[in-house]
Amino acid sequence: MRTNRIFNEISLHNPRGDTFGGITAAVIALPMALAFGVASGAGAEAGLYGAILVGLFAALFGGSPTLISEPTGPMTVVFTAVIAKLIASDPVNGAAMAFTVVVMAGMFQILFGILRLGKYVTLMPYTVISGFMSGIGIILIILQIGPLLGQASPGGGIIETLKNLPELLAGMHMQETVLGLLTVAILFFLPVRLKRYLPPQLLALVVVTLVSIAVLGNADIRRIGEISTALPELRIPVFSVDQWQIMLLDAVVLGMLGCIDALLTSVIADSLTRQQHNSNKELIGQGVGNVVSGLFGGLPGAGATMGTVVNIQAGARTALSGIIRAGILLIVVLWAAGLTAVIPLAVLAGIALKVGIDIIDWGFLKRAHRLSGKGAFITYGVITLTVFVDLIAAVGIGLFVANIMTVTRLSELQEDDVKAVKDPRETDLDLTSDERKILSAAAGRILLLHLRGTMIFGTSRVISRKNSELEGVSTLVVDLSDVVHLGVSAALAIEEAVLDMMNAGCSVYVVTVHGQPRQRLENMGVLQRMPKHHVVEDRLVAMEHALYGDRPQSQAASTSTDSIYSVG
Repeated sequence: MRTNRIFNEISLHNPRGDTFGGITAAVIALPMALAFGVASGAGAEAGLYGAILVGLFAALFGGSPTLISEPTGPMTVVFTAVIAKLIASDPVNGAAMAFTVVVMAGMFQILFGILRLGKYVTLMPYTVISGFMSGIGIILIILQIGPLLGQASPGGGIIETLKNLPELLAGMHMQETVLGLLTVAILFFLPVRLKRYLPPQLLALVVVTLVSIAVLGNADIRRIGEISTALPELRIPVFSVDQWQIMLLDAVVLGMLGCIDALLTSVIADSLTRQQHNSNKELIGQGVGNVVSGLFGGLPGAGATMGTVVNIQAGARTALSGIIRAGILLIVVLWAAGLTAVIPLAVLAGIALKVGIDIIDWGFLKRAHRLSGKGAFITYGVITLTVFVDLIAAVGIGLFVANIMTVTRLSELQEDDVKAVKDPRETDLDLTSDERKILSAAAGRILLLHLRGTMIFGTSRVISRKNSELEGVSTLVVDLSDVVHLGVSAALAIEEAVLDMMNAGCSVYVVTVHGQPRQRLENMGVLQRMPKHHVVEDRLVAMEHALYGDRPQSQAASTSTDSIYSVG
């Protein structure tokens, strides 16, 4: 039992399916790992060991049995920016600091899992997620322009690449460009029936590499070169006093992105296997994988949609497939790495370019303006900020604007959930005949403030606006009997109205049942400041008290209500 709480679901009950799943996932992972490793600037080895280590430890300790974890497009883009920034500030220790950021990101993920924050990680507006992911896809595409044209990417990221675009086009290496375009063509136009049996990334890698050898021979083409077959060495984390704040922020962004990427992919896996993943356990597994990967110079990784889908389609049902996949990739690195030396860099650029195109949320972008003008504004704004400003700024500003718009909209929708009633003839609130008679008899001296549903912070503005109707009122009846949840801001708005009335020498009655709303007001000390008989569980009782004053209930009950009402 304890083992299950520590390790993922690993079983020998499905050896054939898990084995085929692991082999298929390894075949797909190889070209992607090479492409991401080269694209990041850390080298092909970093991509391979990231695929091995993240995949292995996420499979061992994760919470989604069929999830395949490896370097992904979004994680690679963020890490590329991190390593470029740190190397520019510290050429000697920059690379080591970048891998330290990966370790820190993994530790954040473990912390998120321990704190059981898994269910909250993906609670982000889709407009922000779509804009952020699409922006990352655009960044990945732009960064491949140089390698696709047969040249090294200019330093300085997106802005410098776009500035140097005329020079890149002028210095285009035609042979490498043709190889890159041939790669993209295979990825796009390979018939669907062949994709079922042969991964297009691997086919493009093998075919275009063979073409480059057979046709171009010894032409001056940039290739991967020799990859070390030795096991990776442990890298001691390196911190910089001057850069620790930047490293911390980068680690948070990388960790959060990995969490979102992994959990969204886990949901896809659940839909295919009809299982339920453990979000918090998955975050811990992802964190352990990234910590180990960073310690040994591997790229950060997360749940990979393509690898996960083919893993499941091949028959995998437990984490054994992920372990087999990692073992196969390790064998390739240790005994077959020499075969990768001749792979042209333009081929890897073509593969990464296709990944960037796939990351862009084309389906949503094409209809975002039809679904919601405000939503489209947020999405395109986040894209712009992601590409041209900063990833953190993009997410932060996007979330802020989206939340403000959401709160504003909720406040508008909840206008009808907050009603201030003086005259029973001017309200659609469902009142009993006795309640209507009481309000009529009071002739505007009683204000019934009725709240319904969930009162979150957006409704505090509505309540405060209703409080303006307290002028000329001698008694306030606050009806919370239909409130499911009372937020802090809404409770403070109610407290303000209650205290204002009490300080003015007016009476206040609160109608509330035993539950969260009553508990919230008691914790704030609101109910304790009122006479006990001013807190009741029945609206009619509160309104009778409001009309009769503080006469005992027995005396009020003995009086004929009809005669009282007739006086008014």
